[in-house]
Amino acid sequence: MSTPILTLANIESSYGPVQALRGVSLIVPEGRIATVLGGNGAGKSTILKTISGIIDPNKGQIIYAGQEIHGWEADRIVRAGISHVPEGREVFPLLSVEDNLKMGAYTRRDRDGVARDIEAVYGYFPILKERARQDAGLLSGGQQQMLAIARALLSAPKLMLLDEPSLGLSPLLTKEIFGIITRINRERGTTILLVEQNAQMALKTADFGYVLEVGRIVMEDTCANLMQKEDIKEFYLGIKEESARGHRRWKKKKTWR
Repeated sequence: MSTPILTLANIESSYGPVQALRGVSLIVPEGRIATVLGGNGAGKSTILKTISGIIDPNKGQIIYAGQEIHGWEADRIVRAGISHVPEGREVFPLLSVEDNLKMGAYTRRDRDGVARDIEAVYGYFPILKERARQDAGLLSGGQQQMLAIARALLSAPKLMLLDEPSLGLSPLLTKEIFGIITRINRERGTTILLVEQNAQMALKTADFGYVLEVGRIVMEDTCANLMQKEDIKEFYLGIKEESARGHRRWKKKKTWR
């Protein structure tokens, strides 16, 4: 397994009295794509919010690039090289596309480097270059998702956290977005932790996967192996297979190496 860029060890997080994460431990290898699968309310988005500093964990460790970052302010985490694309895109609707991109680079002081990176993301998302002077609020949902990812790239992250990038998009746009995610990982070497409702697309795109159930990791393996498991096929891929033992509960998680 590659050297971990991110390690979560026994993380517990809450929203007031409601505990959302219960002893979550996971590893994201540097330069790879990892994904977290789970039903609504399982705690997937909470994992990303805890990593990016939006939520402080009640317990456990978050180690990024050899540093313990739990308890850090969110802007310090961005400066350290972690960007977070939240569910729902959250672009600045009254700012132009180009100004949205510049907002993504607010922690940087290298103007020439920012200008080069803006041109680079236009290479991934040509439609954004065409709409550079247009208000972001006038973009389609798919274009706003492209802008949210492009804006996150302007902080020059080593690790990107992507929360439901296909939400509300057509199958064609979903395929396009995931193709770009793969290019970003392969061409830029950016590590990606992906939360995604489209399990089939997530498992095809990522290298490693975790299954989250009621705030706990219940299964982990390579995505190639996960796609062959009967539980995953039935509950996430919509492929039902008959089993001599009938309905099965989750097996003890298997660690990938």
